Amino acid sequence: MSYARTHGGYRTEGLWATAGVSISVLAAGTAVALLGMMEYDEDCVHGLIQGPGQLHRVRDQAFPPATVCEFQGGDVVSVGGHGVLASLLWCSLLVLAVSLFLALLAECFDPRPGGRLVTPMSRTEKLRRTGTALTVAGSAFLVLYALAGWKLLAGPSRACSAGADWGDQAPRTLEYSFFPPQATCRFTSGITDQLNPGWLASLTAQSATPALVAGIGFALAWWRWARERREQRLPAAPGRVRTPGSAPPAPPASP
Repeated sequence: MSYARTHGGYRTEGLWATAGVSISVLAAGTAVALLGMMEYDEDCVHGLIQGPGQLHRVRDQAFPPATVCEFQGGDVVSVGGHGVLASLLWCSLLVLAVSLFLALLAECFDPRPGGRLVTPMSRTEKLRRTGTALTVAGSAFLVLYALAGWKLLAGPSRACSAGADWGDQAPRTLEYSFFPPQATCRFTSGITDQLNPGWLASLTAQSATPALVAGIGFALAWWRWARERREQRLPAAPGRVRTPGSAPPAPPASP
């Protein structure tokens, strides 16, 4: 006899749809911002970008992606660092973070069926849904980490020279960290630079949070599923149907 029960899970379709739209807008806006960064630093150095006063230095901004030319009287940034595009990127990131966090956090709870925001589902269905969320979030983190950290994984002390034939001019790796995946490289000219752009290292570290929340939701779903399976295998007292979650029958009293 089956003791399977119908449980509940929160409706998260709207949250996932919102997250998908936010990702699309964020990806398109980031692409435009990155295109605007191309050769912007060279234009600043060669005087093609006018600013207030003398040019001090050029640096890259992590988010929104932009090149910042620091002049004596103020900064001049590429298209991604100001105006409508910068506001759009920040709003998209905020909406994505909130909707994604709420959607993954909802998988950690076990609501009772019957509510307006609750849909009936079995333990197995909940396990599959949380497993899918973990697969997507975990894969995104692994892909980003592979893109940003493969040189560190191949050899952290030689990360700055990996992937190219430098000959006798190979840069030295001064310091490195695996999380976020980053290293400081010093070239033979004496100039130091970062192995990965700041935005890539930050994005890789931030993508670990959704994967962690999804992992917690999957672990809880698996624990509840395993507990229900154990309860189903327990024998019930004669003439009594035991439902999952109820206490096992008490032993008969001694005469």
